[in-house]
Amino acid sequence: MKIIILGGGQVGGTLAENLVGEKNDITIVDTDKRLLQELADKYDLRVVEGHGSHPEVLERAGAEDADLLIAVTPSDETNMLACQIAYTLFNTPTKIARIRSEAFIAYKDRLFHNQDIPVDHIISPEQLVTSYIKRLVDYPGALQVMEFAGGRASLVAVRAYYGGKLVGHAISHLKQHIPNIDTRVAAIFRQGQPIKPMGTTIIEADDEVFFIADTRHIRTVMEELQKLENQYRRIMIVGGGNIGEGLATQLEDTHRVKLIEQSLERAEMLSQRLSHTLVFNGDASDQKLLLEEHVEDTDVFIAVTNDDEANIMSAMLAKRMGAKKTMVLIQRSAYVDLVQGGEIDIAISPQRATISALLTHVRRGDIVNVYSLRKGAAEAIEAIAHGDESTSKVVGKAVGEIKLPPGTTIGAIVRGSEVLIAHDDTMLQSDDHVILFLVDKKYIREVERLFEPSAIFF
Repeated sequence: MKIIILGGGQVGGTLAENLVGEKNDITIVDTDKRLLQELADKYDLRVVEGHGSHPEVLERAGAEDADLLIAVTPSDETNMLACQIAYTLFNTPTKIARIRSEAFIAYKDRLFHNQDIPVDHIISPEQLVTSYIKRLVDYPGALQVMEFAGGRASLVAVRAYYGGKLVGHAISHLKQHIPNIDTRVAAIFRQGQPIKPMGTTIIEADDEVFFIADTRHIRTVMEELQKLENQYRRIMIVGGGNIGEGLATQLEDTHRVKLIEQSLERAEMLSQRLSHTLVFNGDASDQKLLLEEHVEDTDVFIAVTNDDEANIMSAMLAKRMGAKKTMVLIQRSAYVDLVQGGEIDIAISPQRATISALLTHVRRGDIVNVYSLRKGAAEAIEAIAHGDESTSKVVGKAVGEIKLPPGTTIGAIVRGSEVLIAHDDTMLQSDDHVILFLVDKKYIREVERLFEPSAIFF
């Protein structure tokens, strides 16, 4: 696939890193010559210096025969204009734009059409991060929660701790503990290394365990791996930007929410727009303010300002003052793994959430959901099986008969409203939503081919 990426920053560069090893022809456009040289030295790709919305720059980048344009520059306006020019002058088939401003997103259904602004898919990092944090609040103790098939099935990552019923026992004991609930351990990472989960595999404390189940049963399965935490009730949010406001809006009817915003003008506006959230103007690293607002009673402290250092320091202070759980937004991807653990329970990268959303639209075959995991090394994907036994490599076959690439497991199948945990004798049918976990994403092209029906298949 020939792909043009406009913007070589953290998102554009990470996306290129994810795609360049998959036999794609990648071109990155940016105005920063030094950045382009670094990317060219590091990866096997083309670079073009210039403004991504200029017709001659797009022409030099190869827009005339590009399959896909991904506009992820820092400017919403540049991204939208680039998609317009790619459509009008070069007839680029698929155009994706990162749009951050709520002023545009509020009108997305009316704006983004070929006859208006020809963007096929918009990616809103703020909305993605808000939804991501909301899922973590809904499932206390989870490190990641990934939803598939409209939320009917979920893949959850948890840290196994002493106190979990399955810790110290083989995975096969799951069926004895929860006989009425079917689940599948899709992967285990022990000290950062993947372990193929088998029935005889012993779950050890500190293992990072990915399991898949019907979303209704997630809490029950989590209890097998760690002592189940109580549902969060008291939430303190730091930062009243788009993410902080969106999160407060989603939580305030069911939780007791306090929000700290440093800008007086923004705080006053939020106090008018939010119905049940207590809004405070101040600095979240002010120990006196945190004491006055009883941070020691907080179930989860969530710092989502645009300043990584401010988020980290305020969360560390809150944890030392008694907050039970801390989550922080980290813009610099290199920081995420450094700070997570200890006083920072969960570090959230908007770049990783954005990459997952972008990969959903890049993958071939009918792949409708992609989550990038383990710093991009692993992926969880949802693919739809099409065709029949004569045209499909998977339809009409049992899971155990499908030749999956190394380190790839089928975790579950969603058929209509039914969630089926995959076993070797589970038969795949046309229109099944198949959820797979890839420990090594270098095999993604082989998985894509499995779900590309041919006119005649032998």
